[in-house]
Amino acid sequence: MGDNIHPFNNTRKVVIVGAGPVGCLAAIAFAKMNWQVEIYEARPDLRLSPSKAAAQQRSINLAISSRGIAALRAVDASAADRFMQTVIPMRGRMIHDRHGNLQSQLYDRDGQCINSIDRALLNVELLEEASALPNIRLTFKHKVLSADFDQRVLSLRDGNSGTDVRVNFDLCIGADGSYSIIRRQLMRVVRMNFQQEYIPHEYIELKMPAGHDEHGNPAFLLDPNHLHIWPRHSFMLIALPNKDKTFTCTLFAPTVEFDRLITHEDVLLWFQNHFPDALSLLGEDKLLKDFEKNPRSPLITTKLTPYHYKDRCVILGDAAHSMVPFYGQGLNCGLEDVRVLLTLLQEECVVPSRTMPNSGDPESDPIDQRLFKALSRYSASRHEDVVAICELAMDNYVEMRHSVTTPAYIMKKALDHLLFSLTARGPTFLSSLGDSLSHVAFPTANPRGWLPLYTMVTFRPDISYATAKRKAARQGAILTTIARLGTVGMWATNFYLTWRALRWLRSQR
Repeated sequence: MGDNIHPFNNTRKVVIVGAGPVGCLAAIAFAKMNWQVEIYEARPDLRLSPSKAAAQQRSINLAISSRGIAALRAVDASAADRFMQTVIPMRGRMIHDRHGNLQSQLYDRDGQCINSIDRALLNVELLEEASALPNIRLTFKHKVLSADFDQRVLSLRDGNSGTDVRVNFDLCIGADGSYSIIRRQLMRVVRMNFQQEYIPHEYIELKMPAGHDEHGNPAFLLDPNHLHIWPRHSFMLIALPNKDKTFTCTLFAPTVEFDRLITHEDVLLWFQNHFPDALSLLGEDKLLKDFEKNPRSPLITTKLTPYHYKDRCVILGDAAHSMVPFYGQGLNCGLEDVRVLLTLLQEECVVPSRTMPNSGDPESDPIDQRLFKALSRYSASRHEDVVAICELAMDNYVEMRHSVTTPAYIMKKALDHLLFSLTARGPTFLSSLGDSLSHVAFPTANPRGWLPLYTMVTFRPDISYATAKRKAARQGAILTTIARLGTVGMWATNFYLTWRALRWLRSQR
């Protein structure tokens, strides 16, 4: 077994497992704090062509919004600005009914947008940013076999040579996704409360090709500045725009519904019945090829606590909180994890230097009390937020596939936005928050005025998910009361008008 255990030097080393967007952002953040950083990824380098092709088969297109952008800017503002040049803004939902009729539902009265971005493209850009820093080392095709957090050693297998290597660390960060190996290793040393749920729905990705304009140039077949939704009660199709004028479409449906689509005829008939306008844009041959080539993927929710062990390990992103994608917050929440951790490290004055070498003896190795406190605070404070957004994401699936088409939902949203307009003190844009998000996790602990839930979750990174959920619950109770009073008033008005009509009729006899 090869060893990667270096002699003592004054700079501590963080080893990050997972080279996805969250792992890369964490690496950049620690590198900018002058830690030595090593990233280990089990898969090949995503920047290589075969890896890109594989990623395109299984990745939901991402919607990055203010929380994710705020995290990117907190770590590297110039890189965040470059990333934003690759996105396509989406100002609202475009609802497609069974007859091809369209209805636009804007996300924000002040014009704030969510942004469509290709996951692989974002990941590649973050990998490039990480590889450009001198104190970050990237290593691919290395799978973690085990972790000894007390000894501060990871055991990995080199996928190229088949040999096992040992890597020492001062801090280990697990950003290795929903099926995290680091999380499993963490379970051995902490009393972790763990809950995992597969919902009875799956998804498959489809591709809507580009059309052509009058000059023969590639053109979007749908409005690119909307997230397109075909809600069908128990299932739905969505489409997000790409820079090459195509749309990445994702079909979400119950597993039993997918199981019925066995033959080509089954697939085409089902789309003709439920998504006739989408079928004409997807193309029958392309749809059938995507159904054969692209895998059906599960949808999972994971909740757990704590996220850390002593001053030696913490897990971030999907490793700590997988969620269904229906609020578009999976990526945003993972990137926000990095920002929140960064603010706590700064508040506790954690430094990259160590005063003595690790002895290898867990009994005699000192605990960095500042780092331990920062990680403890992270576990304690982040859990409530993570549970809140996991629950909101599941609730939003019902809204997207069904509620958005109902008159009651439309009326409630109209009242929600009316109260927002009457009580709001003015729009709060990400740019107006300045550098506060780089130093304080959530500056607005008690948001004032009426704020729609979607606005708080998507456009207000200064408000925590848990705070947004609590405020929305209180506002929801008020809306319910108003609706009940409105119903009583309507019945009273009807009764009064009927009584007056009867009196008039009697007077005419």
